[in-house]
Order: sequence, then structure tokens, then C-alpha cells
Amino acid sequence: MSDSQQLPVLVAGGGIGGVAAALALVRRGFDVQVLEQAAQLGEIGAGIQLGPNAFAAFDALGIGEIARARAVYTDEMVMHDALDETLVGRIPTGEAFRRRFGNPYAVIHRADVHGSLLEGAQATGRIEIATGTQVQGVEQDASGVTVLTADGQRYRGQALIGADGVKSAVRRQYVGDEARVSGHVVYRAVVDRADFPADLRWNAASIWVGPHCHLVHYPLRGGEQYNVVVTFHSREQEEWSVREGSREEVLSYFEGICPRARQLIELPKDWKRWATADREPIGQWVFDRAALLGDAAHPTLQYLAQGACMAMEDAVTLGEALRVHGNRFDAAFALYQKSRVARTARVVLSAREMGRIFHAQGVERLVRNDLWKGRTPERFYDAMEWLYGWTVDHCLAE
Repeated sequence: MSDSQQLPVLVAGGGIGGVAAALALVRRGFDVQVLEQAAQLGEIGAGIQLGPNAFAAFDALGIGEIARARAVYTDEMVMHDALDETLVGRIPTGEAFRRRFGNPYAVIHRADVHGSLLEGAQATGRIEIATGTQVQGVEQDASGVTVLTADGQRYRGQALIGADGVKSAVRRQYVGDEARVSGHVVYRAVVDRADFPADLRWNAASIWVGPHCHLVHYPLRGGEQYNVVVTFHSREQEEWSVREGSREEVLSYFEGICPRARQLIELPKDWKRWATADREPIGQWVFDRAALLGDAAHPTLQYLAQGACMAMEDAVTLGEALRVHGNRFDAAFALYQKSRVARTARVVLSAREMGRIFHAQGVERLVRNDLWKGRTPERFYDAMEWLYGWTVDHCLAE
């Protein structure tokens, strides 16, 4: 074994994508060093939705059982018009859905996804995590890669996975592109069951769609809590950021919303405010011994609820590419990139379009409300096949 092969693989970022990548790498026999800029590991945020493809990824990473125990399994996805309460669409996610896709649809607290991955990673004993470590730059040579951090440390590895999120330092160095700020602001909160309206305690991923805005709610943690998300088109010039929000700001954007949906805005005691952005899809994620993964590779708006799912798919696909190429990074990285670029670009572009459909107004709203009338569950499932039908067995490009 050469000296470089004895080095760990470096992973920039200890979020969902980074820990999933570390887990995939350990399963291929590598030692892994994760570099995380936060002082302690964890996930900010609230609930996220898990399509069947997420469960396929959990299983491939060896943590299916842990993650499944923490999820809440919904009966349906349901969309209402936020102005007049019209039912726009309903997609059952019960037995027929599971038979079609081989896995369920579920909702889960973001921290429970991260915690499940972390539990799996720590059980391996081969993943070292350095917190309070901010990646600033990357140097490469013939035998490896060196990561330079803000506090002057140097970490040496045989390859680098840049999973350092939407504001990736690795992407900044190798791509240097600008974020595309959407102007859409997302407020997220978690509300205890006792404080949540009885007439909205549905076991469903529920969305109320309105002009330039929408509201989402679904149960978390065995129905003991509910996730509440509101999104609106900001009047301000936004920058990509996360900060504390204000109830007054949210209320100012939801005039004309029906009382039933509007009561969601009155619930949270604390709001976190995200000004959202994505980036234009790119065709190159691999730069010699460095490869991008997750939000660093393909940051997306939230309208398909696929950000975390895509990051975990990336990790599994990277592991599979290493398997078929005998752990040779050059060939594996090339196959990984080829297998992921078009699929993730489709998610980024489809999410933008879905945001437009959710926020339709005027005649376009009427078209939206007619779009899915009378559609059978099977036709909905057909339309979702490209997204939810992903499995590890078919994750590599031919």
C-alpha cells in the first residue's frame, strides 16, 4: 500500500451530506476525517420530508432501521388552495404507494436524520470529526490533497469530498459561481401538539398554496409535534441568509388567506427565517482529487422537498462508483459525476417550476387548481417515478 492510500479521505462538512458521505466511504474500507466549521455537530431546521428514495439510501448506508424508527409515516400528501380551501390534489401514500416504490413516504425532524447518520458513523469507529474547523482552501499534488483551515491547520488526505453546504468553500475555489437568490423567504418552526389546531391534525404532508406564498404542516416525532413552514415572495432585496424571524413580518404577507390556513401563522413562538437561493446546475463537480456532494454540488429550492434526499443519494452513488472501480478515485469520481449531474439538475430546475405552480395567481391559479382534477393515484405515481423510483441497484450511469 502506498503512503497516500494510508491517508484518510477528507470530508468538508459534517451535515447530512457530509456524514452520509463518510458512512459510504467507511463501507468501502476507508478511514475518514470530517471537518465541520460549527463548534458542535447538529442540524438547525425543523422537519423534512422523505421520499421512498431517501429510504433506499438509508438502507444502502446501513442505517435503515435506525432512521425508520424515527420517522412519521403519512397517509397522504394533500394540497389546498389557501384562498378558498379548494382541494387541489390528494396523493395517497399508503399501501399502494409502498408497493409501487418499495418504500414509504414519511416526515421526520431534520436532527433525527442527522442523528441516525451520525449514530451509524460513530459505530464504525473509523470516522474522526473535527468541529470548529472552517475549510478555507485546498492544495493538491500527485499523491494527495491538503485542506487549509481558518485557524492555520493543515489536514492531509488521499481525496476530498466537498460536502460543505450551500456556501461551500470548496465550490468557491473550484467553480466560483454566484448564488441565484430567489427572493423567496421561508419561515420554519416546530409547534407542540397541544398548541396545534385540532382541525389540522392530519397525518399528511399538507400544503396550502396561495398567490406568491404557501404554508406547509405535518406531524413530527410520533405526532407529539407539528412542523410549520410558511413561504412568501419578499418585498425586500434579499441575501442568502438565516436569522431569527418576526411574527409581524409573516402576518404582513398573508392578507386574504382563508382563516383555516391563517391560524398556522399565529402558532409559533419562535421562527427561523431563511432567505433562499439555489445555483445554476453545473456539469463538472470533480476537480482531480476533489469532488462536490450534496448542496455544495447542486443547491436547490425546497419545493420538491429533496435536498437531504439528493445528498444521501450522492453519498450512496459515490460509494457504488468506488466499489465498481476498486476504490480508484479517478475512475470512481468520473462515474459518480456522470451518474448524478443530470438527475440533480432536473431536481433543481423542477423545484423552481414547482415553486411557480404553488405561488400562481390570477388565471394561472385557476389553471393550477384544474391541473390534477380527477387524476388517479396511479397517474400521480407515474409522474413521480423518475424521482421516487431511485434505488442503489440502478444508481450508476450505464
